[in-house]
Amino acid sequence: MPYAPSLNWAPLGGPEEAQIVAAHGARMKRYADFLSIPSVSAEPNHAADCRTAAEWLAGELRRIGAQRVEVSETGGHPIVVGERIEDPTLPTIVVYGHYDVQPGDPLDLWKTSPFEPIVRDGRMLGRGSADDKGQIVIHLAALEALLSTRGRLPVNVKYLFEGEEESSSVNLERWMASHPDRCSGDAVIISDTGFFEGNLPALTVGLRGITYLQVDVRNSDVDLHSGGFGGSVINPANALAAMIASLHDEQRRITVPGFYDDVVQLTPADRAAFAALPFDESAYLAAIGAGAPQGEDGYSTVERRGGRPTLDVNGIWGGFTGDGSKTIIPAHAHAKISCRLVMAQDPARIALQVEAALKAAAPRGLQVEVRNLGNGYPFLTPLGDPYLQAAANALKETFGADPLYLREGGSIPIAALFQRELSLPVVLLGFTPPDDNAHAPNESMDLGNLEGGIRTFVRFLEGYAANPASGSGSRTDAAG
Repeated sequence: MPYAPSLNWAPLGGPEEAQIVAAHGARMKRYADFLSIPSVSAEPNHAADCRTAAEWLAGELRRIGAQRVEVSETGGHPIVVGERIEDPTLPTIVVYGHYDVQPGDPLDLWKTSPFEPIVRDGRMLGRGSADDKGQIVIHLAALEALLSTRGRLPVNVKYLFEGEEESSSVNLERWMASHPDRCSGDAVIISDTGFFEGNLPALTVGLRGITYLQVDVRNSDVDLHSGGFGGSVINPANALAAMIASLHDEQRRITVPGFYDDVVQLTPADRAAFAALPFDESAYLAAIGAGAPQGEDGYSTVERRGGRPTLDVNGIWGGFTGDGSKTIIPAHAHAKISCRLVMAQDPARIALQVEAALKAAAPRGLQVEVRNLGNGYPFLTPLGDPYLQAAANALKETFGADPLYLREGGSIPIAALFQRELSLPVVLLGFTPPDDNAHAPNESMDLGNLEGGIRTFVRFLEGYAANPASGSGSRTDAAG
């Protein structure tokens, strides 16, 4: 199979497979064109590039045959929407992705320029190749394969591609509330996840929520001479370090009062599922140069990263940090803290609890300000969900093995937004390899994952259309 250098997949059979193969060269060129647009949503100087990417994407949807395609304004970067409503009585799938990307920095660590994509060693190399433009290409190619051979889809599909996911999706919720018809349906597919270690097909069924805080402490108007004031006034850097240290005990449990009150405990079945994952802890540590694992006592590494809440310092600063010496008592000190949260923790409530704990631990007289920089809810898809089963069947038919079910440690707030606010079932059907270097230099997409992803999504649409009650339908002409 010429497009699967590290991953085998089963062809579809029939005209759809022939179309996908015939379109490979043109698809790779369009993929590269898409990646060459530096749509970095977090940097104002790339606002025009984000709009260019949105217009490019809208043009592709129109070319392929999507209807009601629109570059919709948000007050920030636009959202691209389109749809194919074949029959109002059929199920409607909402497909979500994002066309914005992370900055390319640090540029000197790239093998090529981040926005000059190139195919190398069976991978497309470039910023956004995996997260998330490559996954959008999968959906466009599946749409084209079906419409160009049949003229219709087996179910209705709506497309929603936003341009601010990498900068906190600040306008998405308000836009969704104003455009309910563009995001309503029976289920949501989010392709912003990937496979397990070893590039094993997987479905992410759980994500942690998040609350992100900044702590600012202050004791004086200016830095003070450490000879004249050391030992006689509060040192904000010392105080902040002690405050942060107080948030964990010796068993590395979080000491914030009330922090664990709403945590849904892992069941024996949950723990068995974690234990069944082919997780190589030594390789996991070696890949980052770490010498040993650490975390809450009583839980394995995979349980800690996917099934337990955390509280971590993401940055801490204050005082003199330049070369040489400068003997001062800093006027102020600062830290950024994030908490990853599990079902059914409320991020806003946790933020207030952490703020109260920090202020309670502060020495009398220290000025403490805690700012909440953002929240996101945790997410979980029930294993019995028929859409999840349809996705699992499609992955198995394509890649020849039952997928693994993962609870990942990260957060995708849009998943919880669809689930909580619109009461829609959400399936995280993503295809990136675990070594994709998303958000880092040399981001890449394995072309075997890309090509297998196209065929998986075709099978998913057909499988669910054949048996929406159980998601167990499958193609009769699928090979392998």
